[in-house]
Amino acid sequence: MSALTKREFIIDNGREKIQEFGYLHKNVAVKYLMKRRRSLLMTKNLEKVESLFADLPKKISIIGKQITHNYEVNWERQGITEFEGSRYVFTLKSLDN
Repeated sequence: MSALTKREFIIDNGREKIQEFGYLHKNVAVKYLMKRRRSLLMTKNLEKVESLFADLPKKISIIGKQITHNYEVNWERQGITEFEGSRYVFTLKSLDN
């Protein structure tokens, strides 16, 4: 049994390319999207929240050394009160067949 080692990936969200380390393409994508979601949850200014929500990536590519995986991200708002829980949820759909 071989242990997975962290590898270098490039996250391309259409506007910028971000270097990230991780084990699998999908895990790197989820980690990046959770950071974006957390910044939405921690922002108190409603106008800034609206602009951050509008700027969330709809498609991302995770570029490895040999393989690139493309994902479509579906963001949804759930709940409107301040302490509703997971107010911004996302689902990943692989565009690779």
